[in-house]
Amino acid sequence: MTKMILIKYGELSTKGDNRHIFISVLKENIEKVVQTEIDILKKHDRIYIKTENIADTIADLKKVFGIHKMALCYQVANEEEAIKKTVLKLISEASGKTFKIVTKRANKNFPTNSQMMNHLIGGHVLKNSILQVDIKKPDIKITIEIRDEFTYVYHEEIKGLGGFPVGVGGRGLLLLSGGIDSPVAGYLTMKRGIALDCLYFESPPHTSERAKNKVIRLAQVLKKYDCDLNLYVVNFTAIQEKIYQTLPLNYNITIMRRFMVAIAEEFALTKAAKILITGESIGQVASQTLESLAVIDEKTKMPIIRPLVCYDKSEIITLAKNIGTYDISIEPYQDCCTVFIAKHPVIRPSLKTVYEYEAKLPFTELKKAALEQIKKENIKKEKHELL
Repeated sequence: MTKMILIKYGELSTKGDNRHIFISVLKENIEKVVQTEIDILKKHDRIYIKTENIADTIADLKKVFGIHKMALCYQVANEEEAIKKTVLKLISEASGKTFKIVTKRANKNFPTNSQMMNHLIGGHVLKNSILQVDIKKPDIKITIEIRDEFTYVYHEEIKGLGGFPVGVGGRGLLLLSGGIDSPVAGYLTMKRGIALDCLYFESPPHTSERAKNKVIRLAQVLKKYDCDLNLYVVNFTAIQEKIYQTLPLNYNITIMRRFMVAIAEEFALTKAAKILITGESIGQVASQTLESLAVIDEKTKMPIIRPLVCYDKSEIITLAKNIGTYDISIEPYQDCCTVFIAKHPVIRPSLKTVYEYEAKLPFTELKKAALEQIKKENIKKEKHELL
């Protein structure tokens, strides 16, 4: 009888001929994220993990996208007596007054079918315990999976993050600010299998070192879900000051956002990223009206993904709290998006007007200078922190 962690795939099970690719990436991500010593066995329908440190391993597995559910199980021989003994052990470890047996016989060479096993093992439990059967709402549900080499027995499942393993969908570049929204957008993008790099725009001395450190800590939280995530910083001061000195204040946020996506697009190409990701939500602020978003998008040929586009603020806050970014995001340090903001920014910008204003700026030179000054920040993954 061997104790181990059983991993269920969930959505990955629908991937047909490509399923093995998703499972291989999931296995690689588990090996990257889990910080304890583990032995992984990858199968078509399950992953099995042996470890001496189960608690820390499960804590790490809770941060791996692509895992639908986990179960702490016993691996036993494909023999009725071994299964009976294991079920009684699990019953003794659980608490409750009622039980149910669910058998899944993937190994069709096993002589007893699933229904017969349910009756056989259920009868054994009734004879050797004070529990009663309840097939609708049992206190204890014992699952028996009979597979080719071994049988796996468990009674408690732990919910995973679901989604797809990070990396199966390619790479994206997240425009990460110090606010509530963009880290959540990054999290949701990773959940769909997109590996991320992050790009932060700072504007010293108008933004402080504390503001940048806040973003570094946000990136550290996201790195828990993608060990290969990197953070890069753009010095945006010259661009913001030039916009402020040259153009009407009500258009500065629109022109600024167009600069950002233009810089992000060119930088993304150097990182093999196929999309840009932002935390914008329709109508939340002036730069997030449909008209504003359309004018901003016009500046890049690269798709801009907005996972939060139809979320309201309370929903975004709930997600931020769940993933551990909210308390960092609300720290009162300004980022460049709040510098030089007009009291009444334009909410329906005209593309014709935008062209006229941008013609007054050395757009190409400013963008080139910003790209040349991009620096990589050192972010470290924290150890064994439950979210």
